[in-house]
Amino acid sequence: MFYDHHFIGMHWIWWIFIIAIILLVVFNVIPYRPLTDATEDAFDILKKRFARGEIEREEFEERKKILEQDN
Repeated sequence: MFYDHHFIGMHWIWWIFIIAIILLVVFNVIPYRPLTDATEDAFDILKKRFARGEIEREEFEERKKILEQDN
């Protein structure tokens, strides 16, 4: 079965080479896409965090005041 010179010689090195090329293409050619929108500002992020329940109302109001002072 394996005696047809495919696994006896250096044929397995070609498979490693082909797999390495495929991995390089998949991970380096496809551009990185960030998970967040680059155009959203701090207040939009704050609203989303409040909507998801990550922060309480008091913390939302405090941070909202801070952001309004900076503008």
